[in-house]
Amino acid sequence: MYSAEISRTTPTAYIFMVDQSFSMTYLMPNGATKAQFVADVINRTLRDLIIRCTREDGVRDYFDIAVIGYGDGGVRNALGGALSQNWVNPISMVADNTLRVEDRQRKIDDGAGGLVDQSVKFPVWLDPVAVGGTPMQSVIGECARIVASWSSSHPDSFPVTVMHITDGDSTDGDPEHNASILRSLTTNDGETLLYNLHVTSEDVDSTRYPRMESQLPDNYAKSLFRMSSSFPEHIRSYAKDAHGVTLPEDSRAMVLNADAEQLVMFIDIGSRPAAMR
Repeated sequence: MYSAEISRTTPTAYIFMVDQSFSMTYLMPNGATKAQFVADVINRTLRDLIIRCTREDGVRDYFDIAVIGYGDGGVRNALGGALSQNWVNPISMVADNTLRVEDRQRKIDDGAGGLVDQSVKFPVWLDPVAVGGTPMQSVIGECARIVASWSSSHPDSFPVTVMHITDGDSTDGDPEHNASILRSLTTNDGETLLYNLHVTSEDVDSTRYPRMESQLPDNYAKSLFRMSSSFPEHIRSYAKDAHGVTLPEDSRAMVLNADAEQLVMFIDIGSRPAAMR
């Protein structure tokens, strides 16, 4: 399982569920709001996924993409413009439909032991939003409907990978039942993968890739654990080779109290398919 080759005839799908509740206005240690930080991470991830699919003839549709926001007003397609017409869009359409391209500054080595600013182009698809409650049960239910439709029309594809980024408890009921339904949805290559990332603005210890509920501090964390998938073998191999991270077979795909570095690394690990043609 989890070994299907990814091609233009058998793409895979990445779905990002993004908490856009009011608490995402809180500041990260780097001075950005959680909402701004998460939007930047998603935008960077979309750019990197596009680069992975780019060949001499253009952007090949190895991946389908959805970004689902939830907060005030419930659940919505978090992408704008032409991408707002459908929940799921091919990666080439994502590449062609940025909201804008910003000039950003980054620090680079000046060759003399110091750092200088360099201007870089930063494509933007997702703007930060932070308002209202946290309807987690609803967003996972809607995601399950999207995944069921996609999986039935792509039976021979690598299963859908869902990355859920949140900072708090559900405000519309227990999401575990819907999460169980979501994970149970399959292609011929395996069950849907659900990864949970809890972001924090506090300087607190994190728990990464736990193996049992007893490692976790409270009922909320234990609920995220129960909702999370285990890692496929190729993901565990990539984590070891690329990041030096050992993921035991029984570890769960979740991080509690993730900081900026952990969030970026987790998404990189989780968005690695088994094989691309």
